[in-house]
Amino acid sequence: MIRILFIGDIVGHDGLNLSTDFIPLLKRDIHADFCIVNGENSDAGKGIAEKQAQKLLQAGVDVITGGNHIWQKNSINVLQNDQYKTLRPANYPPENPGKGFLLHKNEKNVKLGVINLQGRSFLPPIDCPFKTSLDIVNELKKQTSLIFIDFHAEASAEKQALGWYLDGKVSAVVGTHTHVQTADERILPKGTAYITDVGMTGSFNSVIGMDVDNAIKRFTTQIPKFFKLATGNLRINGVVISVNENSGKAIDIKRLNFSRDEYAGIKNISW
Repeated sequence: MIRILFIGDIVGHDGLNLSTDFIPLLKRDIHADFCIVNGENSDAGKGIAEKQAQKLLQAGVDVITGGNHIWQKNSINVLQNDQYKTLRPANYPPENPGKGFLLHKNEKNVKLGVINLQGRSFLPPIDCPFKTSLDIVNELKKQTSLIFIDFHAEASAEKQALGWYLDGKVSAVVGTHTHVQTADERILPKGTAYITDVGMTGSFNSVIGMDVDNAIKRFTTQIPKFFKLATGNLRINGVVISVNENSGKAIDIKRLNFSRDEYAGIKNISW
């Protein structure tokens, strides 16, 4: 059995510090074989720079996924350097810098394919994530039965549709982008682990990680206003997925949602 730890959208400095503090503990306590994080908001809420990518990898992260904010600030430098193991959505035009998927081999020589995709509902009209995913899955299947997908999308319906579309073809389809953890984790009939949104890691005294007053003013006035990061009530959101190494079928998926003070309870879960 292979266990995959995935941490949902890391927001800003506080979210980055919280996740890097606990990733080594989580990997140890849940016996994770792979650790993946969505890091596209780790650089002050938008993008990811070299220093954030380095900190995540040093904490034990194997692969960093992105989304629509992966093009901001200094993220291009990270995408163009393979040492950072950072993905951008695969369904952007192929001329764009970076990669949309990779094959990662851990210290036990187990190979995991990781694919990053972006939805098109309420987001830029890029290439089809459904057709793109199937082409990549068929390529990765030549080397491994273990395939994990981070689908960065706005619409729950689009995420659910991709989950059903790839059921039995991949080990897991997990949603990111909305920063609000959903309670619909399940194993689909043909063996794919699914959740509509993993949630975020950062301040929960916020509007999806951003300052409450600023967000309210933006909605009530309709005047463009820069968001600023919120502080306080820091929490980690994620999922732990257990997969049969030979078949690539998921066995179990559990949500993570905890603060620093609540971490002790993680050890009491039957992993």
